[in-house]
Amino acid sequence: MHFHFLDPYHRGASVLHQADPRVKLVLTLAFILSVSATPIGAWPIYVLFLTLAVAAAVASELGVAFAMRRGLVAVPFALAAVPLLFTAKGPPLFDLAVGPWTVVVTTTGAERLLSIVFKSWVSVQAAILLVATTDFPDLLAAMRALRIPRLLVAIVALMWRYLAVLADEAGRLNRARAARSGSLSGRGGGSLVWRAQVTGYMVGNLFVRGYERGERIYAAMLARGYDGEMRSLPRPPLALVHWLTVGLGLALLSSLVILGYLV
Repeated sequence: MHFHFLDPYHRGASVLHQADPRVKLVLTLAFILSVSATPIGAWPIYVLFLTLAVAAAVASELGVAFAMRRGLVAVPFALAAVPLLFTAKGPPLFDLAVGPWTVVVTTTGAERLLSIVFKSWVSVQAAILLVATTDFPDLLAAMRALRIPRLLVAIVALMWRYLAVLADEAGRLNRARAARSGSLSGRGGGSLVWRAQVTGYMVGNLFVRGYERGERIYAAMLARGYDGEMRSLPRPPLALVHWLTVGLGLALLSSLVILGYLV
């Protein structure tokens, strides 16, 4: 089976595709840290960060809407900060009646919530553009070149590769269920409770079979000399233009963070 839908990499010949993976990784991490370090409510600086994200999307030739739509996946997680609307102290924005209680929504709470949602959205956009324009083996090599601990890189690599193992086992279970149900659709009738029970059995079976197959794969890797290090050809040293790009990018991001505290 092929699981290309698991790979977010999009082949291309854009400027961002051809950039050195080490440079892209450093600037992406710096961008995310800078967005996180920017103070709450610095909206002019947020607009500048969004402009940088849009410029990167244009440089990737994937389209501006590509990263923006996929970045919305962070919004549901950022909504965990909704209690800030009621717990943050500040000028009242409006009152909300909940049964016998009256909840006061503050301006400070709304500002904090919107800031968290925006920061999460823009940060995920940067991460999406990184993995969409960088092949996964190149990304792992860039992580090792930046002296990221070998164990952490191995965990990321194995976690990514084992997604295909889980997807393969899930496909086998689904085909087996369809074959035993007498229906091409795999539904085979039955009540809602019965279907829930079958789904629960499949999830448990998937965990056991995925774990056992993962153990076999790992044993095969050890038999072939795997020692926790992802082998790859040595990358050439960074050229002067790469160092200048990293330096200018870090200087720009640092300036935006400082301006955020001044506005």
